Amino acid sequence: MISTTARKGIEKLLTRYPEEEKRSALLPALHIVQNENQVYLTEDLMKDVADLLEITPLQVYEVATFYTMYNLKPVGKYHIQVCRTLPCALMGAEKLVSYIEVKLGIHRGETTPDNLFTLSEVECLASCGTAPMMQINHSYYENLNKNKVDKILNDLREIAKK
Repeated sequence: MISTTARKGIEKLLTRYPEEEKRSALLPALHIVQNENQVYLTEDLMKDVADLLEITPLQVYEVATFYTMYNLKPVGKYHIQVCRTLPCALMGAEKLVSYIEVKLGIHRGETTPDNLFTLSEVECLASCGTAPMMQINHSYYENLNKNKVDKILNDLREIAKK
């Protein structure tokens, strides 16, 4: 069920769109709901968004599964998303993902037992000139190598301890 705060946020959002174009608010509405729900969407939440926007649950699900910015299951405190498109692939993204898997003891799509890290591969993150790269939550990390990844992960572990 959508929280009162999220519902009010979506209702305010809808004032930006013509009454007959409520569907246009789908992406930001999903962000609002996802952020209120520990950064993932449930079927019930997607149904509630569909009801508010007067569209079908299937239309919401299609969008939520198309974009990698929406999570359909819980993710760790730090969601590591490594770009896998051609420029990053050519610059070693696959090796980087394998390295992170070993470093964290998880595979793609998994979360560490302490719920600190989730590892995903995603399509283009629009940083082709600085490949390979990854996004962790809302921050970009570019021109990556093993040493940079070690430092990033160690820094995040230290931050999490505080």
